[in-house]
Amino acid sequence: MKVMIVDDSSTMRRILKNCLTKLNFETIVEAGDGLEAQLVLEQNKDVALALVDWNMPNMTGYELLQVIKANDDYKNIKVIMVTTESEKTNVVMAIKAGASNYVIKPFTPEIIAEKISATLNK
Repeated sequence: MKVMIVDDSSTMRRILKNCLTKLNFETIVEAGDGLEAQLVLEQNKDVALALVDWNMPNMTGYELLQVIKANDDYKNIKVIMVTTESEKTNVVMAIKAGASNYVIKPFTPEIIAEKISATLNK
């Protein structure tokens, strides 16, 4: 299964990649913002899961979520928002827009594993 990490922080992308590798995900692609993520998706139509930050330059994670869910090629991608945005209204907004799950930074590898498992088993 191919996973995409979208975060403007290279450190956070590395942390998430390490978590995914430990969970035996072998094919991981990355993007630094929503616009770059769209280009990555065009070249990787088999992405099944995306871990997306909310606050990024150029295009936010929420805007990217809306683009993914509105596109027939991508609408089946399961999106987990991984963000510092802990305001309840934002969590609800993301879930209503099609996010499969929500992880608030900082997180532990166990929380990421738990949320991915719950998302993939829905």
